[in-house]
Amino acid sequence: MEIPKTIVRFKFHIIFSLIFSLLLLSIFLLAPSFLTVLAYFWPLFLSTALFLVAVVFFGKTSPPAAAAGDKAGEGLLDYVAGQPPEEVGHVESFKPE
Repeated sequence: MEIPKTIVRFKFHIIFSLIFSLLLLSIFLLAPSFLTVLAYFWPLFLSTALFLVAVVFFGKTSPPAAAAGDKAGEGLLDYVAGQPPEEVGHVESFKPE
């Protein structure tokens, strides 16, 4: 009669251990293998790695912003806008013909 009392005393521990074991077993049996996941996501991993290599490369080879005398990216913004710094803010009104 001592064994059933002990089992009743630890019933939650036994149930939790059983559920945890079944869950762990089902994960190992039903989940895809590591190679399957790697085969599916290799383009993403490769592009991320190439992007990080490019960031490190350009970070090492680009001159610092202080050497150029501008704030970081200011020259690039002027180039993209297509206007020299003196003409920024000067906009002629559009008159349709």
